[in-house]
Amino acid sequence: MTSVTIIGGGIFGLSCAWEMTRRGARVRLIEATRIGAGSSGGHVGALAPHAPENWNPKKAFQLESLLMAPAFWSGVEAASGLPTGYGRSGRLQPVADAAAAERLADRIAAAADRWPEDCAMRLTDAPAGGLIPDSPSGLWLFDGLTARLSPRAAGAALAQAIRNAGGEIIEGQQPGAVSGPILWATGTPGLEDLSRDLGRPIGKGVKGQSALLQYDAPDAPQVFADGLHIVPHADGTVAIGSTSENDYDHLDTDEQLDSLIARARALCPHLCGAPVIDRWAGARPRAKSRAPILGPWPGRPGHYVANGGFKIGFGMAPKVAQVMADLILDGSDTIPNGFRL
Repeated sequence: MTSVTIIGGGIFGLSCAWEMTRRGARVRLIEATRIGAGSSGGHVGALAPHAPENWNPKKAFQLESLLMAPAFWSGVEAASGLPTGYGRSGRLQPVADAAAAERLADRIAAAADRWPEDCAMRLTDAPAGGLIPDSPSGLWLFDGLTARLSPRAAGAALAQAIRNAGGEIIEGQQPGAVSGPILWATGTPGLEDLSRDLGRPIGKGVKGQSALLQYDAPDAPQVFADGLHIVPHADGTVAIGSTSENDYDHLDTDEQLDSLIARARALCPHLCGAPVIDRWAGARPRAKSRAPILGPWPGRPGHYVANGGFKIGFGMAPKVAQVMADLILDGSDTIPNGFRL
């Protein structure tokens, strides 16, 4: 039985810990503060695919992960007895005008070629759901592949599934002396550590802000418009996010989030009377390559890295967990070249 230590209780650390525990490894996860304390503790949980044109290994990896998600998250729920909020609810995007609709033909054709038939993209003039944004053209782009997840619920469910399967989770401690394989999944601080250790910029934290509103539309598709994600969750809430702030001097919410909420209410007037019940801000780890960073830590035998989830961490998590478990437990390296340090 392989003993593995995982440092970091965000989505990559938890998912990898669950996958390795599920495969029979002895896993100890150490989190410096608490589960989901970093960027994995927000609200949005939009598991949205990359555009299907101009296909590349990153998009293929993400598609595999999104298709793995229903079985992955149902397994976590069964093992933990807790909800994750996962649901493939689809996504609506308003279309600006007739020319934009015409340009979408290639995207719709590419989705038909690469995505499962029941997840296809299509234009509609009669969208369903309780949060329909205004569309200047009277058309909306709908895709059936986009899903949603409650980040905090998913983190709690993963942690409980690991414990129930015999894994150990330690919160509020720094790692001490550790033997055996070590996986570092430490988000923004981890990118800073890698940059210092390797003597070159690997990535940085990008501040994001989001809000949670009380509004019950659990079966409605999520909305992507004007750069905003508006995501109805199963528990009667709607998440709005997020900002992307490269320069910041604090990690508190501020007037940029107020602007985000106002824009969301303008897009979806049903939200105008919905109270804000929580506000969140945090630094999300973005690698310089814009892709997740997976694989061995150069110059540190037995040390591995899973980092750089940025906006796609929850969507990538099932596949990240699979390839890191293959590498650490079985010595099988299937990581795309563009994801390596």
